[in-house]
Parts: sequence; C-alpha cells; structure tokens
Amino acid sequence: MTALRAWLLLLLLSPALASAELLRLVADPWPPFNDQRLPGKGLSTDLVEQALARAGYTTSYVEVPWERAVLGLKRKDYDVLINAWYSDERAEYGYFSQPYLVNRIRFMQRKGSDIHFETLADLYSHSIAVVRGYAYSKEFDSDPQLLKVGVGSFEIAARMLHAGRVQLALEDEVVARYMLGNTLSSIRDELEFLPLPLSENGLHILVRRSHPHHREIAMRFDAAIQAMSDDGSYAATLQRHTH
Repeated sequence: MTALRAWLLLLLLSPALASAELLRLVADPWPPFNDQRLPGKGLSTDLVEQALARAGYTTSYVEVPWERAVLGLKRKDYDVLINAWYSDERAEYGYFSQPYLVNRIRFMQRKGSDIHFETLADLYSHSIAVVRGYAYSKEFDSDPQLLKVGVGSFEIAARMLHAGRVQLALEDEVVARYMLGNTLSSIRDELEFLPLPLSENGLHILVRRSHPHHREIAMRFDAAIQAMSDDGSYAATLQRHTH
C-alpha cells in the first residue's frame, strides 16, 4: 500500500470523522447472506456491520420482507439497505456503494424439462417465478414479453416450480443451493439449474438519499471494505461463512 493510500484510508476510517447518528440497517431474510438465525446474521450482514464499525458508525439491524425494506428506506424508517442490486429506479431514492460481493443469478427448472436458454427470447413461452421488487438485470426486468409471476420469496418460487405452477424460477446460485440443502431439501433432487446464468450482479449497500450524509456513508463503507481486503479480514469472513 502506498503512503498516500494508507493516509487516505486512515483519514476516512477515523471514528472521529464518522456521523454520531445511529445507522439503521435493513435487509430481507436471504440466507446465507442475511439471516438473523445464522452466525454473524449471515455473510452480507457480517461484512457490512464490520465495515461500518471500522468506519466509526454504530448500527442497528432488522429483517423484513423485501418490499417493506424498500418502502421503509423511502419513508426514512431505515438508513441503509444492505443487500441491493443496482437499478436506475433505486438510484433515484438511494445512493449505491461500490459492490462488496457478486451474485450469480441462475434459472432453475424441473429436472427433465429440457428448457433451452441462450437469449431471453428463448424464454418467451415459459412462465418464470420472480421475487417481487428484485432487480435481476436491466434487460430481463424491462422485457415485456417475458411471463413473470411475482412471488414473495425464492422458497415460494421453488415450491411453485416443483408443483408445476411455473416453468422456471430465478435466484442467486449460492442462495438457491443453500435453501435446497435446508428448507427445500425434500425437493432438491427434482430441480436443476439451466447451464447459462442470466447475469452476475454486484451486491451493494444502498443509503437513502434523504440522509444528509449519504455520500459520506457510502464512501467510508467502500474505504472500510478495501481496508478489510488489505488486512485479510474480508477473506477471513468469507471463509467463516462458506466453509
């Protein structure tokens, strides 16, 4: 690390410079990234809380359904949504950090369905369960010819897929594998991923723009994540949650 970079990180992460105001964090239950029942409340929560603590902030954390989390951010009930994929619409009311994780978004089908996917047009004849309010990819979200069936969670989507009520479901690969090994274990052998992923989405924190220090919060968070990467604590956190 250069002397200038080290000085900048020290300046950014000095607790004396952080807002004394409590940051109210919110996420939807999304194991293994966010879940109050998991160690550290899940990988994303652990990383975000560590980084904000390094930046000198104090935090509280709650989990609510996704649509309520977004509405709460808009209504100033919360300050930071900790697990957001980028969309232009969200950027209007929230300020994005740099991505601190990457999610690989994949379609699931019932085994033996033999659905072919290379372009979105290949899916126009298939119904797809999607979680309401999620931003999967700009192209997917804006394509009016896709038959999307809104649901409250991936668990619901997977059970609808298994029951034949939809033909596809979408989710981050890590989340889907985790849930198929836990709450959805009874149907895991009857579902499978399509070979080609839809997208790879950076995972950000989203700070409400109505917060007077939204840019500073995101900047300090980015600097803290960089510092964690430099000193090995980021890698150690990943190791702790994935092994």
